[in-house]
Amino acid sequence: MAGDRNSGPADDARGAQAAHASVSFPGVATPRFSALPPLSLYVHIPWCLRKCPYCDFNSHEARTPIPEDAYVDALLTDLELALPSIWGRKVQTVFIGGGTPSLFGAQSIERLLSGVRARIPLVPDAEVTLEANPGTFERGKFAGFFAAGVNRLSLGIQSFNARHLAALGRVHDAEEARRAAEAALTIFGNVNLDLMYGLPEQSLEGARADVSAALAFSPPHLSFYQLTLEPNTLFHRYPPPLPDDDAAAEIEDAVHAALDHAGYVHYETSAYAKPGCESRHNMNYWRFGDYLGIGAGAHSKLSFPDHIVREMRYKQPQQYLERVAAREPVQERVPVVREDVGFEFMLNALRLTDGVHASLFAERTGFPLALVARPIEEAVRKGLLDADPALLRPTPLGRRFLNDLQMLFLPPRSARSATGHRLSIA
Repeated sequence: MAGDRNSGPADDARGAQAAHASVSFPGVATPRFSALPPLSLYVHIPWCLRKCPYCDFNSHEARTPIPEDAYVDALLTDLELALPSIWGRKVQTVFIGGGTPSLFGAQSIERLLSGVRARIPLVPDAEVTLEANPGTFERGKFAGFFAAGVNRLSLGIQSFNARHLAALGRVHDAEEARRAAEAALTIFGNVNLDLMYGLPEQSLEGARADVSAALAFSPPHLSFYQLTLEPNTLFHRYPPPLPDDDAAAEIEDAVHAALDHAGYVHYETSAYAKPGCESRHNMNYWRFGDYLGIGAGAHSKLSFPDHIVREMRYKQPQQYLERVAAREPVQERVPVVREDVGFEFMLNALRLTDGVHASLFAERTGFPLALVARPIEEAVRKGLLDADPALLRPTPLGRRFLNDLQMLFLPPRSARSATGHRLSIA
């Protein structure tokens, strides 16, 4: 789908870009880009039917009617306010995440995407993904999403086992999951099925059954995540009985083996695809591309000729609506400093099974690869990183101990994650 040209005269666009490019942060060594990274758009819809006990994303139970019209208006205003940051740049992918975006009606999604296309130029074949919950499945609504311009659906199955779905607090049952998956593949074709393993009291046989159930649909893309107990979740406060480390490792190996045998490419830590069906939006994250995030709690990473900035929108839905009305939706804006950029790049790129070409570091960070020469040498010495100097690729050992590999690039002065947020991916 081709988007309309950004509104506003060309001279105004160049002036706004120059004004943004002149922003500086005291004491920060600046990057230099010959060309800016590819750009994606992330749209956050924060409401869900029920807050899952393992979820640490910015999601809120819809206990009162959702203000769909007002929220779509706010999203489009938010986008308009952000236009000076992205003048002249084409958007490669759009991802509508949450929460549960499929709570919204098809008319709201159509108005949102029409408004996006009227404000920013999308490349002709832009990937447009929407996250959906099987508990919200209606064939007519899903067909409406497709007609609105959604060309990829990410369906949050999590499990096809009724007992595990109940333990995870999901609002759908196993039969609803199957009906939604079948309809999604019929309507969209390009579908991701999102599943988890290492579930409460899950056995090896149970995990294999979930893989088999997913493979029966032959989806183009599968995401398999190990359940982890994240801070500020119900499961963190009241841990369920999860498989021990040895059992979880055995389950993980079985999942990988079954998907490999079925012809899926394990291209990223938690993602599998039929050849050529990798998520373009996710790949832009892992290759340290740029993304503009709009909506409550959405995050952005934006590059300019001489600096990189991260932004976060206000998280609470009502507060977000109020701040957009005041034309100030951004709660936090911070530079990605020279000391952190190497870790941020590697945190993402090393999730890819094939890694990235070494030249991508300078292209996407604006700094020479020498910035991370020392941790690269240490990672190679420990057998965690491929010794080929043309590649930044984890070895099989590095993939197994990915956290240890990534931490080698963490600045010594910091024990925190440089990104400080979670990406919505599927």
